Amino acid sequence: MKSFSLIKEIQAALKKERSRSKSIGFVPTMGALHEGHLSLIRQSEEENDITVSSIFVNPIQFNNPQDLIKYPRTLKADLALLESAGCDYVFNPEVKEMYPVEPDGSPVKDFGQLEKVMEGKFRPGHFKGVAIIVKKLFDIIQPDTAYFGKKDYQQLMIIHSMVDQLKLPIEVIGCPIIREPDGLAMSSRNMQLSIGERKIAPLIFQVLTKTKQKAGNMPVKDLKSWAIKKLTAEPTFTVEYFEIVDKQTLLPLDSWKKKDNALACTAVYLGGVRLIDNIELFS
Repeated sequence: MKSFSLIKEIQAALKKERSRSKSIGFVPTMGALHEGHLSLIRQSEEENDITVSSIFVNPIQFNNPQDLIKYPRTLKADLALLESAGCDYVFNPEVKEMYPVEPDGSPVKDFGQLEKVMEGKFRPGHFKGVAIIVKKLFDIIQPDTAYFGKKDYQQLMIIHSMVDQLKLPIEVIGCPIIREPDGLAMSSRNMQLSIGERKIAPLIFQVLTKTKQKAGNMPVKDLKSWAIKKLTAEPTFTVEYFEIVDKQTLLPLDSWKKKDNALACTAVYLGGVRLIDNIELFS
């Protein structure tokens, strides 16, 4: 595995691979890697000749400065994990390399409702920052295929929209959520949980699972209220949102008429750690 921190270096290496007609798969990350990330690397390895990953904590997608400061950074361990998973190239630039000047705007003018609900509502500017960095990385790496986890489902839909609107020649693939044995969705933020908080965190997935079991048997608004009540019954949880939405538009559902598209999404604060998760209700 080869690691580069300069744009010109990774571009030169990948230019050689393209000259040999090698297909390139790409897994962008912010580091603090776990099995969820590695599952994306392995899928890319299976489907492409060359797999590239990036490690870059993108400052412009953090609307909370303290969240940026606290975000875990474990580069040495990350590089070892990527190599063990079969990654071929890693791009881990400094901020000044990616942003020599302040970015002037999103590559897409309007994501519509996709950026106004849920994460977009509670993290203003977040998806603008995501779109800017992903477009920059796509331009640098020029992958054939890019892999993203479905835990960040709204982000996945934003990236699909960007690729479609800009007509980029990249296939974006959403990959399954990887969970701990107790059901907690794997996340880099999990390492910020205390021992006591970590024991409580699986309740999020337990409520989502029970929501799936109840879906279709009670009105949508009642099921949403039930789920919020179950989560808030745990005093250490602060529920930012719990929504039942159409998985294509991300707009709230008010009935089960389009139940095949129903997706339950939630963001919960446990102590000072923000955790998100989702589940397809009729899959």
